[in-house]
Order: sequence, then structure tokens, then C-alpha cells
Amino acid sequence: MLERFHVPVEDRVYVKQEKMRAATETIFKKMGLTEEDAALSADVLILSDMRGCETHGVSNMLRQYVAGYNSGDIIAQPKITTIRESPTTATMDGGGGLGLHTAPVAMNVAIEKAKKHGMASVTMRNSRHLGMAAYHAMMALEHDMIGLCMTGGGGSVGNFGMVPTFGTESRFGTNPIAWAAPADKMPPFVFDVATTQVAGNKLLLAERIGAKLEPGWITDNDGIPIMEPTDLPPRGEYRMLPFGGTRENGSHKGYGFAAVVYILCQTLAGSGWDAPSGGGHHFMVYNIDAFTDVAKFKSDMDDFLEGLNNTKPAPGHDEVVYAGLPESRELEERTKNGIPYHREVIDWFHSISGELDLGIQLP
Repeated sequence: MLERFHVPVEDRVYVKQEKMRAATETIFKKMGLTEEDAALSADVLILSDMRGCETHGVSNMLRQYVAGYNSGDIIAQPKITTIRESPTTATMDGGGGLGLHTAPVAMNVAIEKAKKHGMASVTMRNSRHLGMAAYHAMMALEHDMIGLCMTGGGGSVGNFGMVPTFGTESRFGTNPIAWAAPADKMPPFVFDVATTQVAGNKLLLAERIGAKLEPGWITDNDGIPIMEPTDLPPRGEYRMLPFGGTRENGSHKGYGFAAVVYILCQTLAGSGWDAPSGGGHHFMVYNIDAFTDVAKFKSDMDDFLEGLNNTKPAPGHDEVVYAGLPESRELEERTKNGIPYHREVIDWFHSISGELDLGIQLP
């Protein structure tokens, strides 16, 4: 994560993962989730925080989920159904439930199919936000498989909506893509990115810590890219740009990838254009053993990843990293020392605890 998004030292409150996990589970159960789904949902958020992906951990997301449950937009105990199925594919309906616990159901279906047939793909419609997309892609790793997760949609999706290149109106969500591939001794390759210039929740994080947005991250309401550092404008006064930012810098590529995510997560799942962003997910699993020897694959991955990490760094940089390496280091560090939350996040936990009569005390 960029340095600007780190919680300022003076505002950090360190909390051990076990304590934050218990508090998060308590809130989910209060929202009506079963114990199993509450534990799974908390696991998605806590792993995100442990890997340093704070934008998709409890800081930003839990309060949004609580609001969604209270408004009725998220169903606490959804009925998940299978709409269509073949030996290697399925289309599922998430019943309006939170993707933190509905998406793993679909990913597990894909994993079981890939065990039998080498590859599998599953789409899920009518499911809400699934948190860190990498969590679901990484489920394949323990089975010596490669995992893919996409999530997002289209239509008019508000402030976190992406404008198409040269457009003034939101037509996509941030539409992230995550890949996970195992290695042997090296940390696995885990690539998880939005197709916007920056993840939408990083805007909230920047606002919380007072960081400026970079040029080319957002547009004004006329679709004109804002090309100087800026504070996050008020809600309703900006839109997000595809990665690349401007056409000259390749925004058509981010726009195209966002369209691919939309097609696979929404159209292929049978959803219409106005289905909610984040309401459609797509999963793919590659069983490595169906393609090559697993041990050789993982050894070759070690060679590949070590080669990347050993690349001579440019002046002013200490090393070259690859997707998944910094996160594995962060996981180790935070296991020892706890997760550094902003004090505002801790205040929110105490506030919601009082509202719901939960008795949560952090840290």
C-alpha cells in the first residue's frame, strides 16, 4: 500500500487480530448471521487487515455492511441456489446475502469441479460486496490450484463508479480482478487490483487520514480529469477514472478490463445492466495437476518469483517486489505486533457497541 495511506503514527491503535476478530464476529451475529457465516465473514475482513489491505478490512467495510443490514439491502441468512450447472460450470444466485460468506460457497463449487475436470468456472449473481477479492482467489492455493476472482458490475453506481474513457457518467464499479498462484518456498503470487486508477475505498482512507489524491485519479462532474493533487471532493462531485487515468496514458485499457469484468460477472450470470455493482462475481480455478507436475510448477514459481525479487532496483529503491510478497511480510509483522487501526475506527467500534448493547472494548 502506498505510504500516504498508512495510518499516521500518532493516530495508530494496535489491536491483536484475535480481539478484533471476536468483536467483528459479535457485530455480524447481531446483524442476524449464523455463527458459521459470522466467523467466515470476519475471517475475510481480518485477513485483509492482516495483509495490509486496510481498505477492505473492518475500517471501511464493516460500517457499510451494518448500514446495509439495517436498510434491508443485505439479507442476513440468504438462500443460495444453483440456477444452471454443467460438470465444469455453474451459475448461482446469492440470495441477496453478503459476498463475504456467499462467494466462498461459489468458489468451493469451482474448486470441487476443478478437482474432477481440471478447470471450472462459476458465476454468482444477486450477491453483495465480497470484500478483498484476493481472499476468494487464494482459497485455491491450499488445493495446489490457481484461483481467479472478479467482482463488480455496471449501471449508475455513484461516487465509486467509473466513467468510461471520455464519459461523464458512471458506467462501472471499481470492478477488481484477483489472481492467486502457489509457490513452494516463496510466498505465493497474489495479484488483486481494481480496474480504476485507485480502489474506491482508498478514497475513504485518504479522507480519514487527510491525504491528497493523486492527479488523474478522479474526474469532476463534467468528466474532466482532475490533474493536480486534491482533497477528496464532497459526495456527488466526482467520479473515478479507469486505470491509466487519461486516454494518452492508457485509460482505454482500464475501461476495457472493467467491461470484461462486467461481462463475466453480470451478463454471463444473467443479470441486467442495472444490477447493483458488486452484486455479481466470477470465479475460475485451474487444477495445476491437470496441466503439469505440481512439484515442478511450484519449484518453477520459486525460480520465477526469486528472479523478480532479485532484479536490480532502480536508484532510490531498495528492492523489486512482486504481488503477494509485501502482503506476506505484513501478515508476519501484524501477527507479532497487532493491526494498526486509526483511532477513529476504534471510536466507531465503541460507538456501535453502545448502540447495539454489545459490550465491545478495544484494544
